[in-house]
Amino acid sequence: MDFESNNWVWEGMYYYPRLFGGIMLTAALLGLSTSYFGGISVPTLLYPFPYLSIFHKKKHEKKRVRVYMDGCFDLMHYGHANALRQAKALGDELVVGVVSDEEIIATKGPPVLCMEERLALVSGLKWVDEVISSAPYAITEDFMNRLFNEYKIDYIIHGDDPCLLPDGTDAYALAKKAGRYKQIKRTEGVSSTDIVGRILSASRNGNTPQDCSNLTPVGKADDIKNKFGAEKQAKAGQISHFLPTSRRIVQFSNGKGPAPNSRVVYIDGAFDLFHAGHVEILRSARQLGDFLLVGIYPDQTVSELRGHQYPLMNLYERSLGVLACRYVDEVIIGAPWEVTQDMITTFNISVVVHGTVSESNSSMERRPDAYAVPKSMGIFEVVESPKDITTSSVAQRIIANHEIYVKRNTKKAASEKKYYAERKYVSGD
Repeated sequence: MDFESNNWVWEGMYYYPRLFGGIMLTAALLGLSTSYFGGISVPTLLYPFPYLSIFHKKKHEKKRVRVYMDGCFDLMHYGHANALRQAKALGDELVVGVVSDEEIIATKGPPVLCMEERLALVSGLKWVDEVISSAPYAITEDFMNRLFNEYKIDYIIHGDDPCLLPDGTDAYALAKKAGRYKQIKRTEGVSSTDIVGRILSASRNGNTPQDCSNLTPVGKADDIKNKFGAEKQAKAGQISHFLPTSRRIVQFSNGKGPAPNSRVVYIDGAFDLFHAGHVEILRSARQLGDFLLVGIYPDQTVSELRGHQYPLMNLYERSLGVLACRYVDEVIIGAPWEVTQDMITTFNISVVVHGTVSESNSSMERRPDAYAVPKSMGIFEVVESPKDITTSSVAQRIIANHEIYVKRNTKKAASEKKYYAERKYVSGD
């Protein structure tokens, strides 16, 4: 018997044994040989019974659910990443809309990061499948229909915190009315407003983060430290409210190590205020091997290297930011300054890389060469940094528009305070 041409027979026997058995019994009572069902005439016998057509239906692949989430994604942080992770969990494919610079200026004021930088950050997240650039801030009926018809979106996603338009209406009212809206839990302890606040706090205390990239004369950060006083004062108002849990780290992790013969690439740094420059250097590093291991310096090391106003984000916040990047396989939380022989052996590191754009101050000159061992082994490689953006240069953009961001943050801080005062527990995430 031709198995392929009679596949419906076997499917019928497997999925509907009682019904198929009844048909076979009826055939026997009518004097028909059961071998008759192996022939080509069987469909003719069965078609008069409409309910039996189920045998001829091929098993179709389940429709993939496509979900949409939008945002400004300015000053990308682990809260943004976790929101997109939750959104992806509600479907199979995640499409993300990035609001245009013009719309952000009209509704909130100037963004810190331009569209190109924000697109690089969003595209670099491991949960994002597709990106729509210059998405509208408000989901109009026309844009919603475009999402449903052109992008085949099944559900529109947003956090449990309210998103109101300038006129006070709900930005997602139309999606809710259409029954195509789903809600996720907002990630507590961080927001773009909070991060801007940390930078402005350092500025108010006379500890303005300086651009201390390798293109800037050394000693600048030390001069500022001596001029404006104690570290304790600098850190006032920069306290993180993030409560790290092991579950969150697991959620962000890939959960698997390198294969036995994988080429492991190692790169380290502060990765403070995760930005487009970080995404691009990690992409370049990942292309050099099969598995990318990233070392994240402890807070104390970053402060010693760049000045006591750093880091703007603590170790766990920075680790989650890096883990969310699609090019990263694993991180070392609190990596040592020096790459030792023991470290190289433990992690089976094949190549150690470093970018051409980095931040430093005069204290770097007093430290031993972090890459002396991999250099002596011939496994150290300098990679051209695709972008010259740094954490300090991003902070300087905020300082340059100090008054605008102070005004905006005052308004946003009030609304966030109200949200936290009125919020209720939301399960999930």
